[in-house]
Amino acid sequence: MTRYEFATLSIQTGTAAKALAGIERFLDSNASAAELFAVWTAEIGTLNRIQIVRGFGTSDALHAERQRMLERGDLFGASEYLTGLSLDTYAPFPFFATLPTGAFGAIYEVREYHIKPAGLGPVLAAWEAAIGPRQKLSPLLLAAYALDGAAPRMVHICPYPGVDERTRIRGEAVGAGIWPPKGAPDWLTTMHSTIYLPAKFSPLH
Repeated sequence: MTRYEFATLSIQTGTAAKALAGIERFLDSNASAAELFAVWTAEIGTLNRIQIVRGFGTSDALHAERQRMLERGDLFGASEYLTGLSLDTYAPFPFFATLPTGAFGAIYEVREYHIKPAGLGPVLAAWEAAIGPRQKLSPLLLAAYALDGAAPRMVHICPYPGVDERTRIRGEAVGAGIWPPKGAPDWLTTMHSTIYLPAKFSPLH
């Protein structure tokens, strides 16, 4: 099963272009077991952030690549611009296919939920029951749960043509009773969304 690394780079104000140039060089020149899916910059939410999403065939491959990068100290080619870095490992919900690549939207929403202890099973069941009707309105590219970190949590990735379309589609889903998945909110505590714009070299763009 694919394991996803969500690397969130916090950068100094005004350095996004330089950081992205370094990231592009790093990804082009560093052969690894990773498959690159996304390089995005935050537009709405916590700003001065870059999100990099990579996939690995196994947890061992992910941890080996992470250890190699951390020991070298070359953090995605953007070390000199960083004010913070988080590296989170996620497993996909079992009813989601591997992340695709290509053009899906002008914006990408990454929404993170914290889950009550022992709540993952009920959340998975609720999502599996609801995801089919929701996908008919607009694509959800990935839902995944964390394998590390301080608290049980999940993320999902949704592309949209724009912010207005996001509002319309979400309103339609809620109005029709399709979303959120019935029963899932009972197991959630906090949620946070970031709207990202894709970098020119991002496979998901």
